[in-house]
Amino acid sequence: MDLPTLRARVRRDLHDEDASEYRWSDSVLDRHLARAVQEVSLSAPLEAQVTLSTTAGSRDLALASLGAIVSVEAVEYPTGQYPPCFAAFTTWAGTLTLLVDGAPAAGEGVLVRYTKLHALDGSGTTLPDALVELVATGAGAYAALEWASFATNRVNVGGTETWRHYHTWAQERLAAFAKSLAKLGRERRVRVGRLYQPASGAVSQRPPQAS
Repeated sequence: MDLPTLRARVRRDLHDEDASEYRWSDSVLDRHLARAVQEVSLSAPLEAQVTLSTTAGSRDLALASLGAIVSVEAVEYPTGQYPPCFAAFTTWAGTLTLLVDGAPAAGEGVLVRYTKLHALDGSGTTLPDALVELVATGAGAYAALEWASFATNRVNVGGTETWRHYHTWAQERLAAFAKSLAKLGRERRVRVGRLYQPASGAVSQRPPQAS
């Protein structure tokens, strides 16, 4: 699934498939799709991980290279332990700070598990099929609501009640969209809480360095 394909799917939902008389331009629908992707991403973001390298004497790691981060879920430090050693951390202004007793040496690995916004463009999407359908629902609702607001008190080919039809349809779709987002958010919070709950109170401790 890519952006043009999903845009065409939204057009079908909106009954706007006559290319000679589109009610919504491609750019307008793309804007509504981008909004829906962002909202879906906040409830069910793309999971990713990366190993960053430490700087000698510093507990700070730059996150700028990770792109559109939603949240940092867990940090393994030191890496390669079993069970995993999850270190306490804070994030602020694009910097992750390890809350460990001793400052790291140069070049130590820190495994960062994080979530980020899904992508949707001409080459494809990171959205799974179930979320593609949800994005289409949200984007169609936003498009219909915008058009209903614009068309109020205007002369419409479909009659004076055309705007009301779109408004009602949009509100129903938005309600379904919001309900699904809330469910996804609850499920994700439970899952993340189970995955990354520290196994002991010593997660901020580093192992002793070999002399």
